[in-house]
Amino acid sequence: MASRIPDEVMIDAALIKELAGVAKDTALLQGVLMRTKESPNSSELVTYAPFTLFPSPVPKSVFLQALSVQTHFNTLVDKISQDIDFLQEALASTIEVDDFTARLFKIHQQILKEGRSQSIVLGLNRSDYMLDQREDQTSSLKQIEINTIAASFGGLSSQTPEVHKHILKVAGRLEESQRILDNNPAAGLARGLAKAWELYGSERAVVMFLVEEVQRNIFDHRYIESELWKRNIPTVRKRFDDVYKTGSLDPDKRLFVDGKEVAVVYFRNGYMPQNYTNEQCWDVRLMMERSQAVKCPDIGTHLAGTKKVQQVLARPGVLERFFPDQPQAVQQMRETFAGLYTLDMGPEGDKTVAMALAEPNRFVLKPQREGGGNNIYGSEIVKVLREVRGSTERTAYILMDKINPAPIQNYLLRRDSPLVISNCLSELGVFGAYVRQGAHMVMNECVGHLLRTKSSEHADGGVAAGVAVLDNPLLV
Repeated sequence: MASRIPDEVMIDAALIKELAGVAKDTALLQGVLMRTKESPNSSELVTYAPFTLFPSPVPKSVFLQALSVQTHFNTLVDKISQDIDFLQEALASTIEVDDFTARLFKIHQQILKEGRSQSIVLGLNRSDYMLDQREDQTSSLKQIEINTIAASFGGLSSQTPEVHKHILKVAGRLEESQRILDNNPAAGLARGLAKAWELYGSERAVVMFLVEEVQRNIFDHRYIESELWKRNIPTVRKRFDDVYKTGSLDPDKRLFVDGKEVAVVYFRNGYMPQNYTNEQCWDVRLMMERSQAVKCPDIGTHLAGTKKVQQVLARPGVLERFFPDQPQAVQQMRETFAGLYTLDMGPEGDKTVAMALAEPNRFVLKPQREGGGNNIYGSEIVKVLREVRGSTERTAYILMDKINPAPIQNYLLRRDSPLVISNCLSELGVFGAYVRQGAHMVMNECVGHLLRTKSSEHADGGVAAGVAVLDNPLLV
């Protein structure tokens, strides 16, 4: 898939330099912002979030396919989160060797033992895909993962369409500028939060964003907060330590933090082991899970997003367990699955190890981690698997077919980086929002998209990890 930007634009160095300057100013005008690395918690210093100079071409058919299947994935995640036996079976080998997943699962078991305090469930997730290029040069949509906790960039991706619309106009590409889609995940994600808050039923209660210590990506949150304030829904931002010091449950298990009742806990933290810096963080997670507050995600939904669950779902007959009377939904989801293979102990896992060692460049080795920059490629796969092949430690990973998208050419605009053309790969994310109350699904929507692009020299990593940049699809 070649770039759609004409050659005369791509090679005119003076024009590129001019367009880059306009693009950066437009990004600042539109609020495509991050705090600086040097002062990540300071409101005084901000810069533009990294982005592509031009939008990247995406086939319209696969883009619409990704959007159309999202409500099925919302339903799937929700059904998995409620299926106690499935989660137990799927994660049995993983929790023996992966301490982080084991600790999450222990909280899950504790909540099941005590009984859930809240019947309202809120899911804000993002399903990520790449386009796998076939031999005939057509592309098929292949799912990388589903993020069920702290799915980011819904806020900033709501602001990027205007940037690329303007740049294409300045470049004299008016027709293409009109093909940049409007996109507002921030409003859709806020709609889910607002519905959960409304069902909770207390106008005094707040939506609490549970946030990290370092706040570079705060503006991504702020757009969603702003949408909530438009509805007169109060929000607060708290860290684990804040909740530990000022949080408590009353006799009815209502959660209070700093004297305010919390209707919804929206996790923008808590998805990586390093987020839990001490035992107090784990105590806080358990307290929040025990509470009447709506959790986004609750612990079952968090576990539903693990890599091991993703691998088990690809087995024959497993999707049918959750959609027994919906063969079309099963087919639509399964069409997006890449090859996924178990590393459990036994003949099947041994076969996976042998396959990966024989052709490591065909695969990706994935640990049970979120946040980007965790996957293992090429010769590193050989190194890791040789170390763990005879040990249960290998069950902390899954193996997945490597997706091979066609590279395109673009300019990646980053603060203090040279303006050079790069061979790039793109990843499409689709945001979903759902709210369930008891057995009734109150809301189930696809609420927008995200395109991220990185230089093909980088195997892994997202925007927050400093590798990918924000982008927009130009449908072709």
